[in-house]
Amino acid sequence: MILIADGGSTKADWILLNLEGEQVFKTRTEGLNPAVLSDDELIRRIQANETLAEHKGKVEKIFFYGAGCGTDKPTAALKSIFESFFINATDVIVKEDTYAAAYAATTEPGIVCILGTGSNSCFFDGKDVHMKLPSLGYVLMDEASGNHIGKKLIRDYFYKKMPESIAKQFEEQYDVDADVIKANIYKKENPNTYLATFAEFILANERTEYANLVLKKVILEFFKNRILTFDEYKTCPVHFVGSIAYFSADIINEVADELGVTIGKIIRRPIDGLLDYHKGLLENDSKLV
Repeated sequence: MILIADGGSTKADWILLNLEGEQVFKTRTEGLNPAVLSDDELIRRIQANETLAEHKGKVEKIFFYGAGCGTDKPTAALKSIFESFFINATDVIVKEDTYAAAYAATTEPGIVCILGTGSNSCFFDGKDVHMKLPSLGYVLMDEASGNHIGKKLIRDYFYKKMPESIAKQFEEQYDVDADVIKANIYKKENPNTYLATFAEFILANERTEYANLVLKKVILEFFKNRILTFDEYKTCPVHFVGSIAYFSADIINEVADELGVTIGKIIRRPIDGLLDYHKGLLENDSKLV
């Protein structure tokens, strides 16, 4: 059987297929970003899922597309963990989450972007993914991601740049004690995921003027750093994958219009498109890559 997964920092979606392309199960674990989590925590999160544990001996091939899997060391660590847990898996492939986004969004050339807990972008030529820049994660990059928005909100609150009425709502919704915030950022696992929880504050259906200003600022920054650096933006559509993109689609389209960028698909979760991609390979009797 073939196990396919799209893994972000916050959550990972898993689907098991038999060789006829029929779905055996669909499940979800906590995020499995090997760039920010220890091996012990990665193992704990996998073992905690009863469905994966029940079927682990049936899995022969694994295709995991994940955040934090863009460099060799974390990718190798995660691959080793999968090989130990799924004892009969003879083929384990771990790729960066940009591949999942590209496979889910299009079969034609285009720029494909991720806006979720983290952010990234690539050019997809219809077959292969081409990275313009490496992703250096939530401390140095991740523009317009959930964690980037979270940092912006926390800074605005403490620097008193947040409107007073909105600051009061912020206090009511979150624990803004400085020691609590510092402990979550500097001492606990997944600081990027913690920061991303604050992004929900401005992604409500009825956004305030302040929320729209924040979103437009960070999305414009993403466009300038992660889209306009590709020459292909002039001739190809730009696709987005991820919850932040999905809930800020109006701002994305507004910024794109101002910059002369053509927007393609905006998809909340790539797992369904990724499933279709792998089913297509099975139907065509192609070699899974």
